[in-house]
Amino acid sequence: MADHHYKFNVEMSCGGCSGAIERVLKKLDGVKSYDVSLDTQTANVIAQADLPYETVLDKIKKTGKKVTSGEADGVSRGIE
Repeated sequence: MADHHYKFNVEMSCGGCSGAIERVLKKLDGVKSYDVSLDTQTANVIAQADLPYETVLDKIKKTGKKVTSGEADGVSRGIE
């Protein structure tokens, strides 16, 4: 099965914000790589096929940061 590409738009105001997201992604099993950008307010995640979008979304939301939109493999997805 192919890897998933998840993209989240996240409100981040400082390096601590982006660092918090990087820390949870680094610990999440199934994440192959990620790029969190304070400049573009995005978190791009390459995940194994068995890691659901909702799991990654929940981990990012648990940092306390507001996710404003998300997509999975190029298709817009809910953020609730």
